[in-house]
Amino acid sequence: MQIRALACALPATYDVPLSCWSLDELKQHVCRTGLVAQLSGTTLWHWLHEDAIRPWQHRCWIFPRDSEFALKARRILDRYQRPWRGKALRQDEFVISTDEKTSIQARLLLHAMVPAAAGLPIKMEHEYERKGAWAYLAALDVHRAKVFGRCEARRGK
Repeated sequence: MQIRALACALPATYDVPLSCWSLDELKQHVCRTGLVAQLSGTTLWHWLHEDAIRPWQHRCWIFPRDSEFALKARRILDRYQRPWRGKALRQDEFVISTDEKTSIQARLLLHAMVPAAAGLPIKMEHEYERKGAWAYLAALDVHRAKVFGRCEARRGK
């Protein structure tokens, strides 16, 4: 029970500079503090897995800190519902969401990959030849669920 309580506590409570416990860090901590003499990671996992509370399952979340967040977000989110300046968009009008990813490292593998087989993963050699940096441009037609994308060897307008 003490280990389960520890697993649910924030590491900073115990002066440990972690944001959350990993299984290995928790195992090391309980052995170092003398809660147990020794413990395998498998045994610790089994103990914690039996419990209804599973502290290792977490999701990062950012809470809105801007008091006008809802107003600002509404300008964008309303486009998904199709209004523009108080009027509904016509069927021939589009809402496009765009983004770019610059400086993507272009690499050419020097050896062919071996495809996955039953019970075996893909095998991929680590050697490659550099082919410069590219920019990926993407756009999403949000109402027709169509993605447009292309790579460019250079950034520009």
